[in-house]
Amino acid sequence: MLVVLVFTLALTGIAIVSARLALLGESVARNQLDLQVARQAAEAALRDAEKDLMIADESANFPGAVCKRQGERPVMAQVVQFSEECLHGQCLPDLEQRRQVDYTKGAENIKLAEAWWPEDRGGRWGEPAKGKPSPDDKTTCTTFTGAVPLGVYTGAKPIQGVAFQPEYLIETILRGEDTYFRVTARGFGYRAGTEVVLQSYFLVPPLQ
Repeated sequence: MLVVLVFTLALTGIAIVSARLALLGESVARNQLDLQVARQAAEAALRDAEKDLMIADESANFPGAVCKRQGERPVMAQVVQFSEECLHGQCLPDLEQRRQVDYTKGAENIKLAEAWWPEDRGGRWGEPAKGKPSPDDKTTCTTFTGAVPLGVYTGAKPIQGVAFQPEYLIETILRGEDTYFRVTARGFGYRAGTEVVLQSYFLVPPLQ
């Protein structure tokens, strides 16, 4: 009887450990999948921003687009439309203030913070989806500040299943006589707490 009891306890312990390992593996796989979904969403937002920058004129019509860029395009002639408040997702940092940015900590003064930083460090993203244009609410097309949700200006289809649609900010970066655009995109996974931020630099080719 004692031997049977010992074997029973041993088998129970092995079963418990195996179950915990299986649950841990499932959790790791789920987290990795969520991370990949968020990364792909951020990649989609980067491509969406590049398409936005390539809009040739204010009359461009993209099926499904929530808003139009109006007089903000073509972008190379309308950089003056960019602002410190990131109106319509277009940010124009003050170069003198940028030189004072302390990248090791947050900025109490929002003017000394990078637009793409987290909001608690002075960033200008705006709460996801809140106050932003959507197919159900186009009233904020001319007034919203902060990031641009996917497809607002291009008609790109929304990503299914994510906590929030990916979004992007566009900043002007001067390099000699050239004006580059730094695009910062953030994507979300199935859970709002899973977030990936990516950046790319884009130079709009001259119009033919």
